[in-house]
Amino acid sequence: MAQEIHGTVAEGFEAVREEFASVVSAERPDYAGQLTAYVRGRRVVDLWAGADTDGDTLFGVFSSSKGAAHLVVALLVQDGTLELDREVAHYWPEFAAEGKSAVTLRELLAHRAGLVGSDAGFTLDELADDRVIAERLAGQRPFWRPGTAFGYHALVIGALTGEVVRRVTGRTLQEVYEERIRAPYGLGFHLGLPESEEHRYLSVQPMAPTPPEQALLDSTPRGPHTLASIAFNEHVPGAVPLVDFPNSRAVRALGQASAGGVASARGLAGMYAAAVGGVNGRAALLKPDTVAEVGQIHSVGYDLVARAHKSYGLGFQATADMWHPFLGAGAFGHSGAGGSQGFADPRSGVAYGYTRRRIAFPGGAAPENQRLVLAVHSAAGRRGPS
Repeated sequence: MAQEIHGTVAEGFEAVREEFASVVSAERPDYAGQLTAYVRGRRVVDLWAGADTDGDTLFGVFSSSKGAAHLVVALLVQDGTLELDREVAHYWPEFAAEGKSAVTLRELLAHRAGLVGSDAGFTLDELADDRVIAERLAGQRPFWRPGTAFGYHALVIGALTGEVVRRVTGRTLQEVYEERIRAPYGLGFHLGLPESEEHRYLSVQPMAPTPPEQALLDSTPRGPHTLASIAFNEHVPGAVPLVDFPNSRAVRALGQASAGGVASARGLAGMYAAAVGGVNGRAALLKPDTVAEVGQIHSVGYDLVARAHKSYGLGFQATADMWHPFLGAGAFGHSGAGGSQGFADPRSGVAYGYTRRRIAFPGGAAPENQRLVLAVHSAAGRRGPS
């Protein structure tokens, strides 16, 4: 029996609802997910489907958390509190160990520091705590000469940039995010989920990959000591699988900034709408020059960790090059291993958020985002400026 589609779409976005219904019907019977989009600050799509799911349900969004973390950094750069071309060690002296003294904040944000993990790896409790990660990595030798190449700092980038934030502000990145972004805009996107909000969280569902997904996984095996294994903490005996990471209460409570956030699609899309255009009568968080800076491609080409073509701005993925080439130049956001994706396309005014319960294989934005983003973008283009 087909699942019921809940929620609303604005006039002109009916095709998005149809596309979402098509996605839901093609998925497994226990699909749960949400889709939200804004155009120039106005919410035009707000849909969900699945048992135990409504518009405010929170999902583990894995690396989509990096978007929230690096919006904090962008604000501090905009304020003049942080300087992109200042060495990280200027703010965090211990970081200079093992040949890292010349690494700039810009290089760190662009995944060029070569500090993708720890030789010894982390326990789950250690990996949940950004302070522990930062302390360990301050003394870690880079895995390539910083600045010469780039590779995805999958589980640690938020801890590294977060330590810079803590050193310069005296506040954790999570505290700054709560005070300046989440609470003022009323966003359903938490880096640190209060116990009182736990009832809204729907646990990630570890499920076996479909045959096509398994074939893709089998075609890209990882050895136990590769850069990818170290970056995803898979070289540690008995390591908790990534799929279970946000299901840990410690991870959710601490709001690990690389992959420990929980969000609804409303929260994802609302954050990016707030970043570039403002929502609910509040001004945009970022000025146009800042938007252009964070969305400018800084690393593009062969990613040493992903072993594939990737593109990064400053803490964000370059969404048009990596995922959706029909988007405007300078679109920026982040995807997550559970299949989630959020981004802002400043040129079209679109802000997008998608969540789902079942983890996507082999990771990153779930394949259906291609269809859903195209439907939203096309509808926004037909409507024209508002």
